[in-house]
Amino acid sequence: MAEVALRGVGKVYADGTRAVTDLNLGIADGEFLVLVGPSGCGKTTALRMLAGLEEISEGEIAIGERVVNRVPARDRDVAMVFQSYALYPHLSVRDNIGFGLSLRKVPKAEIRRQVDHAAQILGLTEYLDKKPRNLSGGQRQRVAMGRAIVREPQAFLMDEPLSNLDAKLRVQMRAEIARIQRDLGVTTVYVTHDQTEAMTLGDRVAVMKKGVLQQVAPPQELYDRPANLFVAGFIGSPAMNLLQGSLAGDASSARLTVGGQTLELPASVFETRPALRDFLGRDVVVGIRPEDMEDAALVPAAGDAPGGTLTSTAELVEAMGSDVLVHFTVQAAQVVTEDTRELARDAGTDVLGKLEGPHTGLVARFSPRTTIRAGDPVTVHVDTGRLHFFDIESGSAIWGGDAGSSREDEE
Repeated sequence: MAEVALRGVGKVYADGTRAVTDLNLGIADGEFLVLVGPSGCGKTTALRMLAGLEEISEGEIAIGERVVNRVPARDRDVAMVFQSYALYPHLSVRDNIGFGLSLRKVPKAEIRRQVDHAAQILGLTEYLDKKPRNLSGGQRQRVAMGRAIVREPQAFLMDEPLSNLDAKLRVQMRAEIARIQRDLGVTTVYVTHDQTEAMTLGDRVAVMKKGVLQQVAPPQELYDRPANLFVAGFIGSPAMNLLQGSLAGDASSARLTVGGQTLELPASVFETRPALRDFLGRDVVVGIRPEDMEDAALVPAAGDAPGGTLTSTAELVEAMGSDVLVHFTVQAAQVVTEDTRELARDAGTDVLGKLEGPHTGLVARFSPRTTIRAGDPVTVHVDTGRLHFFDIESGSAIWGGDAGSSREDEE
């Protein structure tokens, strides 16, 4: 096990394409760090540079006390697990797991001991004599992980290892990977496009966009205190609702106008976000998590509760069992920035700015007790104490002090 550090790391390809810019990350001994972001954001390139499969153009990579910029991949003492299982079909599970040890001329008795130990950890003992074709996708991925485990590396590097599995298996394997990493205590860097994987697996999560690190923090902190519009929109499912609004009044009696509707802001908003006082009288980007909106008919004394309501018509109602997703539109300007366009492209819905007039679609997460149906008028209670605010020009979160910084250097 070892600490891993990337200091000012960059990658520029021969044709001039820049894949990674000034990447600074410090990964503690035994930590599980997840790199997440849209396709093409540079996360896999960063992992491959760490593994030695890509040369770096700038900066320094250290594994333990050793700078490995010029160390070949085979000598870096890291083990990679890819999305493809890369198993030898003619070899048994036992021989697949122990293949790397055989190449290193490890004694047969030691190979058997290490393979048996890995198989026990992974729940593969009864499959050791089977061929890969007789295994399920999840079992094959565990074999690939076993091959990495027996090497006893300083770090595991995982590149979207669950992407070839169906939804149910992915959930099961997420739990397996978390358990195995916790039991082994091996420093792990895990790349994924799936933000649910990132949030459930990582001790910390690093969000990347176009080769640039946006924020690195524990999962709940990313969710509760996103550094900028991109992180806010990328982390969360359904995604945070983003719309334009204007602030008026003072810190003790502030109002947020969204289209022709007004929400009262509690003083606590300005206590947690002191820099927001500088935006009174100005337009801002407002972020609303779906769970911070509810059917007003189900909120006791909603008319008297801080925050107020938005009125609209339910355009789509999705019953999810534990909750109900209600889609509606308000007459507020869309947020059209580089960040929101990137989020829309990643979601496959690049329609920003194409709607006529100032309209923005929102999604609320209602209690399953709601009786709202598609086409019904809907009154939505908004918990304004949990709103997020962003500078409309820079996209940075509005907090105060250092909290609004959009990038973090972790070394």
